Amino acid sequence: MSIDSILAQAVAEALKALYGAEIEASKIVPQTTKKEFEGNLTIVVFPFASKKAPEATAREIGEYLVAHCEAVRSFNVIKGFLNIVIEPKFWNGVLGHIATTPDYGYKACTPDSELVMIEYSSPNTNKPLHLGHVRNNLLGYSLSRIMQANGYRVVKTNIVNDRGIHICKSMLAWQKWGNGVTPESAGKKGDHLIGDFYVLFDKNYKAELKALKEQGMTDEEAEKASPLMQEAREMLKKWEAGDESVRSVWRMMNEWVYAGFDETYKRLGVDFDKIYYESNTYLEGKEKVLEGLEKGIMYRREDGSVWADLTGDGLDHKLLLRSDGTSVYMTQDIGTAKLRYQDYPIDKMIYVVGNEQNYHFQVLSLLLDKLGFKWGKDLVHFSYGMVELPEGKMKSREGTVVDADDLMDEMIANARQISAEMGKLNDVPEAEAAEIARIIGLGALKYFILKVDPRKNMTFNPKESIDFNGNTGPFIQYTYARIQSLLRKTAEAGMAAEIADVEPNEKEISLIQRLADFPGVVAEAGRSYSPAQIANYVYELVKEYNQFYHDYSIMKEPDAAVRAFRIKLSEVVGTVIRRATGLLGIEVPDRM
Repeated sequence: MSIDSILAQAVAEALKALYGAEIEASKIVPQTTKKEFEGNLTIVVFPFASKKAPEATAREIGEYLVAHCEAVRSFNVIKGFLNIVIEPKFWNGVLGHIATTPDYGYKACTPDSELVMIEYSSPNTNKPLHLGHVRNNLLGYSLSRIMQANGYRVVKTNIVNDRGIHICKSMLAWQKWGNGVTPESAGKKGDHLIGDFYVLFDKNYKAELKALKEQGMTDEEAEKASPLMQEAREMLKKWEAGDESVRSVWRMMNEWVYAGFDETYKRLGVDFDKIYYESNTYLEGKEKVLEGLEKGIMYRREDGSVWADLTGDGLDHKLLLRSDGTSVYMTQDIGTAKLRYQDYPIDKMIYVVGNEQNYHFQVLSLLLDKLGFKWGKDLVHFSYGMVELPEGKMKSREGTVVDADDLMDEMIANARQISAEMGKLNDVPEAEAAEIARIIGLGALKYFILKVDPRKNMTFNPKESIDFNGNTGPFIQYTYARIQSLLRKTAEAGMAAEIADVEPNEKEISLIQRLADFPGVVAEAGRSYSPAQIANYVYELVKEYNQFYHDYSIMKEPDAAVRAFRIKLSEVVGTVIRRATGLLGIEVPDRM
């Protein structure tokens, strides 16, 4: 049992004995005592105050705990806050519990656990993954690990936007100016090649618009008259009609893109249990919308378009099928939901999508609920902020996006260069040095993005992220490697690692208490859908350990029992660092 549980149970017994109050121990949540006060854990007594003043109530509870709970050494009262000093040697037992608990900090998943489906990535097949996709994928994958650690069954899913006018733009450009080029003949990843044609289309389209406007046309007239855009629209119509000449090119180019995506996903360390494709789901969505039309949930306008009236829910009228019968994104999402609900008994659905889609998911939640999906009303839109570079915003059509592959290359190269400058990999074989640089570079990228509150917009600075000091991935990885080095050296020297009968000092107690916080942090990260909770926790743990490592000898400690205790403490800190970073999808090297 954790120290928090022991203390909560003891306080519940005190309330019953002193005041006859029946309070469940689960309702009593000890908090870490603020650093300016003496104590390890604090109980807020205001909710349990008797007819006496809060200070008097806190004092009576404190006296009861000292007399009846062997874990409590002393207490002090600040207004209605009861600050409790835990018996120092009791922390040895806490450390022992942590060290011997398999998967410490994680809750077990059972066949009866709730099933959570998490959608992330959602790329278009007309361009490679970019920095915005990196944040999306890292958040989605980390959230899936966190939800699993909270005892949920998790299905990781992706919806690929593989149809629409934007796809036709790349296809048309390839047909016009590609000269039959393939990824193999170009020596390029397929997604990069297709992205080049998307940019090429836009370049030629803009040139057309400029020429048309110079002839006296307005912006709107030029857009309608553009031969390129007319061809792209005609191609989309043919695709929707099942024209095999268009479909065959579409399939070929999509396969090129998927191969490129798979390579990027693998390198980024993310994966999916199930991938859905818009080309399969949009027809399902149309069918579901027409079913809603029959039931009176939707209505048809004079031009033949189908809408949902959401004014009664405080929103507006939402288009679901255009007058020509073609679908919109909302229709596709309804179709995808239908297929997912057929495939899995979903209890909760989480969509990892940027905050520019907040309104879309408000509407989707209402429509799914009206159409009978039991989780529709409670779907979660994990809404995150945009990510930019110090130079500013990115635009796919203009080719100014930061490509995910290029970014990973840069991060790994930076890690290799900085490690070399610091002399950290001088004696390491080349293959191992390259692998360590990969781990450090990607760890820096992932940590820098995940440490930020996901709801906030952020600026990603590659140079800041790779720093070996401060709140960075390499700082955390280096601390882990330092601990592994210590454990190797102590093992070679035949030094024991055990929880001996010693009284831990203040810094050691603080470290153990930080370790004891881990399960609560994992739980809170799951409740708030925030990988940043884990990132900030592991940084604070690492900072605390480095201070301890600086202030106290370990291998040179003359007292064998104290030395063994400190080695064991270091080992457990390393284990929790690895578990915490694992929830972020970050690897930790055994040496750096």
